[in-house]
Amino acid sequence: MESPPLGKKVGQGSGSSESGGSESGAEEKGSSRTRFEYFGWVYHLGTNSIGREFCHLRFLYIRGKYVMMYKRDPHENPGIKPLRRGVAGNTLMVEELGRKKVNDGDLYVLRFYNRLDEEKKGEIACATAGETRKWMEAFDQAKQQAEFELSQSSTRHRLSMENEIDLEGRRPRVRKYARDLKKLIRIGHGPESLVRRSSNLGRHHRANEFMEGDAADVIEANEWRCIRTVNGVRIFEDVSDHKSRSKTVLVKAVGVVNASPDTVFEVVVSVDKHRRYEWDAFTGDLELVDSLSGHSDVVYGCYETRCSTSQKLMCYTRRWQSKRDFIFSRQWFRGQDGTYTILQFPAMHKKHPPKSRHKRIKINPSSWEIRNLRASVGSHGDRCLVTHMLEIDSRGWFKWKHGQNSKFENSIPFSLLNQVSGLKAYIGASPGLTSESSTTLVDSKGCSDVSGSISEFEDAEVAEEFYDAIAADSSSSSSDDDDENTQLDSKGQRVKLKNVSWAIARLALKAKKAAMNGSRELDPNVDPVDLDSSVFHGSMHKGRSESDSNCWTSPSGDGFKIRGKTYMKDSTKVGGGDPLLKLIAVDWFKLEASRSKIALHPKSLVQSEAGKKLPFVLVVNLQVPAKPNYSLVMYYAADRPVNKDSLLGKFIDGNDAFRDSRFKLIPSIVQGYWMVKRAVGTKACLLGKAVTCHYLRQDNFLEIDVDIGSSSVARSVIGLVLGYVTSLVVDLAILIEGRDEKELPEYILGTVRLNKVKLDTAVPLEG
Repeated sequence: MESPPLGKKVGQGSGSSESGGSESGAEEKGSSRTRFEYFGWVYHLGTNSIGREFCHLRFLYIRGKYVMMYKRDPHENPGIKPLRRGVAGNTLMVEELGRKKVNDGDLYVLRFYNRLDEEKKGEIACATAGETRKWMEAFDQAKQQAEFELSQSSTRHRLSMENEIDLEGRRPRVRKYARDLKKLIRIGHGPESLVRRSSNLGRHHRANEFMEGDAADVIEANEWRCIRTVNGVRIFEDVSDHKSRSKTVLVKAVGVVNASPDTVFEVVVSVDKHRRYEWDAFTGDLELVDSLSGHSDVVYGCYETRCSTSQKLMCYTRRWQSKRDFIFSRQWFRGQDGTYTILQFPAMHKKHPPKSRHKRIKINPSSWEIRNLRASVGSHGDRCLVTHMLEIDSRGWFKWKHGQNSKFENSIPFSLLNQVSGLKAYIGASPGLTSESSTTLVDSKGCSDVSGSISEFEDAEVAEEFYDAIAADSSSSSSDDDDENTQLDSKGQRVKLKNVSWAIARLALKAKKAAMNGSRELDPNVDPVDLDSSVFHGSMHKGRSESDSNCWTSPSGDGFKIRGKTYMKDSTKVGGGDPLLKLIAVDWFKLEASRSKIALHPKSLVQSEAGKKLPFVLVVNLQVPAKPNYSLVMYYAADRPVNKDSLLGKFIDGNDAFRDSRFKLIPSIVQGYWMVKRAVGTKACLLGKAVTCHYLRQDNFLEIDVDIGSSSVARSVIGLVLGYVTSLVVDLAILIEGRDEKELPEYILGTVRLNKVKLDTAVPLEG
């Protein structure tokens, strides 16, 4: 199966965002607002009333906050009624489930569900990971439109969120914006591209143009030195001091590829041997052994060793060796900035035991990072930075580097590093992989037929949430499903969009700290209270020195990069500086089932006499899925009351949609296995968009319950982290994202360093 590639997303402004485009696409002029419209072909997955699974080709249309699903393209069939329709409200969650085998084809699946009731859910699928990303951005825009309409309504016409999310089918009142500016984004070419499976991996646009181009939001300890350039690809080694006595060395190959990250990702993960023969000299013969989840699998490969040279006879003699084979597991993730990370570990699998005449080898642990590069002024097309990193034996590496061994070019590590060169050359010679997708931009008159039908929907009697509409029983439309494989024609005119004028050359990170103004967030007219850490106690003890383990400390924010005062103009980031709130205690609990509202438990710090006297406490409960489940609970205290008009005050007393769109976490593995560092990453993450967050506002505290298990990607990453947790030193910083100059520079709310935590020291939480 192959679904249509996605078209370009239109946005305005000059800001950047590591949050998946939350700052783009909303320009207000008086009572007007730029409204995006997305449409394209997807697969609708589900189970009908008799328990049979179905996979139907459907045309999905998003206008403002409204979502419709059609059997045919409504542009070519005026007056056609949608099969399903709904609205995207603030309780709609979109989760990327990864790759799934459907009807002998691989599809990438998106799940929709209500975060208040996960039984209400539905699924759509696309052929590539890049297409799912575009649809996630489209639904995020729809949710922002719903929030905007709610915030802009007058008191007399304002809708409460509870009324808007009417699961009983009653019709909420909807305010219409007759003067809205419309941006219509055509996603894909039409279903004819789904009927045939070809080597064309889709026509992609550059990753969200408002993404920050920095590779990390923390200052990393690695120090890389270029030691060779091969075919335009640089090869680096890690020369940082803490690696000087290691038995292994980290090396990486880095190259710029003229394609989108989505295209490169599809090429790298493909096991099609005909395609891999074009660029991969080592792992060309691959076979998928097992799919462990939507984001991980096990792969088997083999290769023949090259003939060797006999210098003694001064001629070439062939010494045929047995074939060699290997097995490795892969895990892949896509960050909110569009960066793909692929981890590859040596593995074993019962389906492929060692074979006769084959020598089983253990390939080096390695990782791929595929990151979008912001287009420079005057440049055309997509570009991304591809990094392939692996761990090799230090003795052989240093012998080769110092000229004592010339056989490194014939080694397996060198072949793996050279994959970047092959990838770059293959994509450069395959224009079909990188050609632009069709993108149509029309005004409101140009889409009158579709807009008219949608306007009727806005006035209709039923306006379900989309997860209700898409999860509805398909038996009522079964008569429409018998031609799901019918080939339809697409005759839409294609108009290429011009680059918006936001592109600015990114300035280097300035060596200065964010000037955090505490009086802006906390009440300056109140004397601060003494936050004596000896008064507050949690189940995890506070570390006294760097050598302590199974403990916590609170580092400064200097190692984190946050948005500076001029970020919206030049994307400059600055050092974090000292946190606004003080970390006073940490609890480490184990539970049979994941638990929220920890602050209401009698053992919680905020229920103690000392806790009740604090002006304000931010409780962050990281719910870790495992057997048993764990909760890492951090208590951050303010020494003065929070200013109600500040950004922090608006966050504390705001609605959940606002909190989800602003609460940000920056992770950093200070010490630990390098593959874990690659999995966790170093980019800021908007937690409310990555996982389900629940909020509890009472008395003098706000609790944020972060359900890590609500995302399959997050579960996969945390599973890897728990396997190495006793050797890890982890830094976390939390903050509220600043979106305009009044909210900048950003400031660190709080930090924590977790030093080699032991799982068996978690305290049971009962009652």
